[in-house]
Amino acid sequence: MKLKKNQQALLKHARVARVATAGPDGTPHVVPVCPVSANGNVYFSTDGNSRKARNLERNPRIAVVVDDYSEDWSRLCGLLLAGRAELLRSGAEKNRIRKLLLEKFPQYEEEGYLEAPGSVIVRIRPEKSFSWGL
Repeated sequence: MKLKKNQQALLKHARVARVATAGPDGTPHVVPVCPVSANGNVYFSTDGNSRKARNLERNPRIAVVVDDYSEDWSRLCGLLLAGRAELLRSGAEKNRIRKLLLEKFPQYEEEGYLEAPGSVIVRIRPEKSFSWGL
């Protein structure tokens, strides 16, 4: 699925997104992440043993929401993507996305999160999108 330019722009500048996964019993798990986008996909880093990573290993279905809140509600905008996720544990794509994450979020290097043992990058391949205010 190809994202529209305004959807891509919102993702490019987003500092935080919320991702939703489902536990083994279907219980929703929603958490904030720091996203980057490339080649029509959305990526974020996490501990490979985190609840969201474990959920995705069992069920790759994922949703992500990025929004720009304003007290002036006529300026509200956001994007909901639903798709499938894959955990990138090694390889060229993981290294390329790691560089993008470091460029956008220097805190990753300061805190050493991307170098932690077991760190993975999650790739979200959007299958559906819904946006508002864009």
